[in-house]
Amino acid sequence: MTQQDPLGTVLDIKRYAIHDGPGIRTTVFLKGCPLSCEWCHNPESQRDRPEILYYAERCTLCGTCISACKQGAISVVNHHLALDQSLCIGCGNCVGVCPNGARELAGREMGVDQIVSEVIKDTLFYEESGGGVTFSGGEPLVQADFVRATASHCQRLDIHTALDTSGYASESDLMKVAGVIDLFLYDVKAVDDAVHLAYTGVSNRSILRNLRALDEMQKRIWIRFPLVPGVNDDEHSLSDFADLIASLKSVEGVQVLPYHRAGAAKYARLGREYTFSRTEEPSGEKEAAYLAKKTGLPVRIGG
Repeated sequence: MTQQDPLGTVLDIKRYAIHDGPGIRTTVFLKGCPLSCEWCHNPESQRDRPEILYYAERCTLCGTCISACKQGAISVVNHHLALDQSLCIGCGNCVGVCPNGARELAGREMGVDQIVSEVIKDTLFYEESGGGVTFSGGEPLVQADFVRATASHCQRLDIHTALDTSGYASESDLMKVAGVIDLFLYDVKAVDDAVHLAYTGVSNRSILRNLRALDEMQKRIWIRFPLVPGVNDDEHSLSDFADLIASLKSVEGVQVLPYHRAGAAKYARLGREYTFSRTEEPSGEKEAAYLAKKTGLPVRIGG
């Protein structure tokens, strides 16, 4: 890594990924997201700094982590360990000393060369499958400079690059990465701005504007549509979604991502409450068929 290369806050690196773009891929999950989607199944990716997940079922209240925390952020409250987020700096000292694996550090700083060294381990698989590296999150555009530096390095090594993004970013940050990304996996949560604002905490105006900017640049785009019961699964929402896709020239396909509750337990591990509980986990088959008919594009369920 040169002195000019930025550091990134990385949540995880997943090798042999098959749902984050074409072929076999290495997916780099980055920390930080400006959206607060009520159904988010990766809440540990939302904050832009490392944080601690606590597995209460493994904890014996031995107190080792309390002694290891130099910030005094951990205490016992009602026979349960409590973490003061205002004091925790995400150093991870409490993680390594826990004899029961009850604490986990989500996020660490990494340099461009460190990421690339992991990505190139599977170059042979990329060449045989048409795969490459995907930058995901969180929202990777929060770390646009780091994505640009890392993706540029990968492209120089002839590694295909993809970006899984909500599109919620300034135009300048989007343009920082546009030239070094081969494929955009573009999430559209809702076309209706009021619905988008109500369930994600932000307007979708810049999201749709950035999508159209990429379309005008003739960038390769796959649209991703998280199908959430009671939010965007009604006929009006699906019709708006189909109309949006039909108005774009560079969209190659659509992925319907049905809502699931698999990440609900993570909220408790982070000391947060999971308030978005839906009894239904849709299959997405009806919605996928509708979108395929309306857009004429290949539509598949799942990433």
